[in-house]
Amino acid sequence: MRAAHPRVVLGLHRSRHEPAVLREALDLGVGALDTSSNYLGFRSHETLARVAGDLLPRFRVSTKVGYFPVPGQASEHSLEPERLRAAVERAARDLGREPDVVFLHNPEHSLSAGPEAARRERLAAACRVLEDAASSGQCGSWGISSWDPRPLGALVVGLPRPDVLMVRSGLLVKNEVLEAAELLAAGLRPSQLWGMSPFGGGAADSVWERFDPRVFLLEAERATAMQAAFRAACRLPAVDAVAVGTDNPVHLRELVGSLALGVDEEVVVSYRSLLREAAGRSEARQ
Repeated sequence: MRAAHPRVVLGLHRSRHEPAVLREALDLGVGALDTSSNYLGFRSHETLARVAGDLLPRFRVSTKVGYFPVPGQASEHSLEPERLRAAVERAARDLGREPDVVFLHNPEHSLSAGPEAARRERLAAACRVLEDAASSGQCGSWGISSWDPRPLGALVVGLPRPDVLMVRSGLLVKNEVLEAAELLAAGLRPSQLWGMSPFGGGAADSVWERFDPRVFLLEAERATAMQAAFRAACRLPAVDAVAVGTDNPVHLRELVGSLALGVDEEVVVSYRSLLREAAGRSEARQ
């Protein structure tokens, strides 16, 4: 079982990298930032270094490599070792410091076709690049960040053990994705498991108006619906930290405050059972 009170990591996906939010994060004890080489139109690293200024050394910074800019296109994904090595070096240069964690970003995007043995070797070679970067001091540690871990489960044999695995978490994650994430974590045995995107499309999504997630809490009357959804995300799957993005200091304060709220584990177990039953009925109809 993972920590009952996981950490909040301030995610910068879709963020404007507001200094006010960074200062609020530090005031609240949120000492970790998560970004990626391709965020903010491939300008996140240099923008963060500029706007954070003297605040940046006070954070642990994680980033991701795997997407690359292409003229006339949004981006392309690659696990080519030389491109990954160059991306790690550029991340440190643009940030003005070595990242504390570098993730291999959505490796499944380049592993959808070909013989299993070849795909396994491509993934292993990419992981070794990041493992070597951590060993040589180009980053503090390394990990894998996967939006859809289902294609990765059969490929983990022989992989180096990552320090961190990051997967989607929360009430909007499908049963098969949750179970694939847990199987991947069991196979890789990372030192830490992180969740991400706990609100799916966002806290303003209309789905949060259609049901009350406070049923997952032991003391529902103490919480807002968003706090309850966030705490449930910490248990779906059970994680050590959750990366969540916001440009609103009030929203960040609300999420940090939710960590003191207890989750009803019996409700979590019942919810997972219902998810599995619904998935089984769906498969039976197909």
